[in-house]
Amino acid sequence: MTADFSFDQKRYLEGFMAGAQALRAVQNGAMPVGVATAGHEGPDKTHLEAQDKTTAAGGKLADQEKWKRTEHPFDAYARLKAEAKSGVHPKPDDNFRWRFHGLFYVAPAQTSYMCRLRIPNGILSSWQFEGAAALAEKYAGGYCHVTTRANLQLREIQPENAPDLIEGLAAIGLVAKGSGADNIRNVTGHATAGIDPQELIDTRPLANAWHNHILNDRSLYGLPRKFNVAFDGGGIIPTLEETNDIAFQAVMVGAGASFEGALIEPGLWLRLGLGGITGHKDLARDTGVILRPEEAIDIADAIVRVFIDHGDRTNRTKARLKYVLDAWGFPKFIEAVEEKLGRKLTKIDPHFVAPRPGFDRFAHIGVRAQKQPGLNWLGVALAVGKLTAEQMRALAAIARRFGDGDIRLTVWQNLLISGISDARIEDAIAGVAAAGLGTNANALRAGLVACTGNRGCKFANADTKSHALDIAAHVETRVALDQPINIHLTGCHHSCAQHYVGDIGLVGAKVDVDEDTQVEGYNVVIGGGFGADARIARELFSGVKASDAPVLVERLLKTYLSQRSGPEESFQAFANRHDVEALKALFAEAAA
Repeated sequence: MTADFSFDQKRYLEGFMAGAQALRAVQNGAMPVGVATAGHEGPDKTHLEAQDKTTAAGGKLADQEKWKRTEHPFDAYARLKAEAKSGVHPKPDDNFRWRFHGLFYVAPAQTSYMCRLRIPNGILSSWQFEGAAALAEKYAGGYCHVTTRANLQLREIQPENAPDLIEGLAAIGLVAKGSGADNIRNVTGHATAGIDPQELIDTRPLANAWHNHILNDRSLYGLPRKFNVAFDGGGIIPTLEETNDIAFQAVMVGAGASFEGALIEPGLWLRLGLGGITGHKDLARDTGVILRPEEAIDIADAIVRVFIDHGDRTNRTKARLKYVLDAWGFPKFIEAVEEKLGRKLTKIDPHFVAPRPGFDRFAHIGVRAQKQPGLNWLGVALAVGKLTAEQMRALAAIARRFGDGDIRLTVWQNLLISGISDARIEDAIAGVAAAGLGTNANALRAGLVACTGNRGCKFANADTKSHALDIAAHVETRVALDQPINIHLTGCHHSCAQHYVGDIGLVGAKVDVDEDTQVEGYNVVIGGGFGADARIARELFSGVKASDAPVLVERLLKTYLSQRSGPEESFQAFANRHDVEALKALFAEAAA
């Protein structure tokens, strides 16, 4: 047909179609940046092209995509500072933008900001820890929370103090850049990296390399949604890497494995898992790919860039990596990663991969011997992750005086002080006690995890931290546990406390008391797990009032102790040996 048109007519038609396409893009939420499908340059090019592709296909960009396009958050820092001087509270678009700088405005829970940091592998120096305490005291609420990504959050930051806090963190070598919104979050590794007698690899170099790779490449910011990466080195403390979008797991490969007819060198490799997002009831699954540690950063980069190109930019509930994997399947996704890399990835039969070394679910609390002779780490128990500035200063002094100067945060909302000699361990324990903290915890408190809750998060339906402590105080005097138990309380479906991998998980919900009254409460799931026992928990009860939760947990644990097959059977094994209706019947019998 086009052979019948003159050259000028062809150009006219092309221009007309381009204009129509641009108009449709604007109507669907894209900004009119040149012709909608071409002409972008600079570090944001791939993101803008992905947005253009969406609108050209008739899709409507999510509000957050429009906000990123109207003004990139990293280009708006001067405006953040100007608004802070007058104490202005952010509108929704700026509330989103400021999260690229680590600042979350958490109204109506609190009319203030929360600041989340980036601490690769969860390890910081004692002087950084002490510096964070000083900043928390000067610009925030005088305390910090240890998070389930082995990270720190500072809270109750007034708008006028926010820039000073961010810049104060930078002055002590800590950053918050990209710790919120549509970015790659704080990278985790196993808490005892470099000191663990059973580890297969020290994950600190990998976590630091990925951390710095992200910080120095703007094109890795502004993804379709947030993105989590973890490195598990085979240490004794679980890393929960299967809850991440990318899970790198250190493994030993035996002799005889081959790929495309060539034998694979046996020894240390990393196994690649993809697609973990527990709030959407999925754990990272093995891709069959193994890689050398030195390949990890390039491969992670390629995975993220495939996600940038193909993640959903219209529907925020479907915008995580899991949904690309669900739509494409793993083979197609791996092919796209290989295309980015320009080479094949190594795949082997999992039969040649040795089982991971086991966990000790109490190893993050108390004294444990390091692989360095005569040295120990000391796990400090925290009440659902909270530390006052005074306690932080005391712990920093203990780390300097008795240890190697490191503070190691864990995904279990506590911390370790490492490098303490046998001769000084009692002094360190006494110092921790003098700070009002402990180095012992019973089977329940050692595995008690809670998100921020509705005191500091607008999404939460319940005061999770207070309710977690209520449950612990009630149960520990009534139930004698001889097996570790993980109880996770999270305030909403975002699952910041990973309730689906707990033995018992409670997710916040509003519970109707009558037609006019609602109270805080929970839906209860049981039987979740991680590592070799990784599994998404099943819902057992819904609409449980928070005031009833302590008694409910007590009865669940008593039912487990009376009905388990033997003293070695874990709560998870017991729970998953029965279907939900059978568990309800056992519980009802115990409650009668």
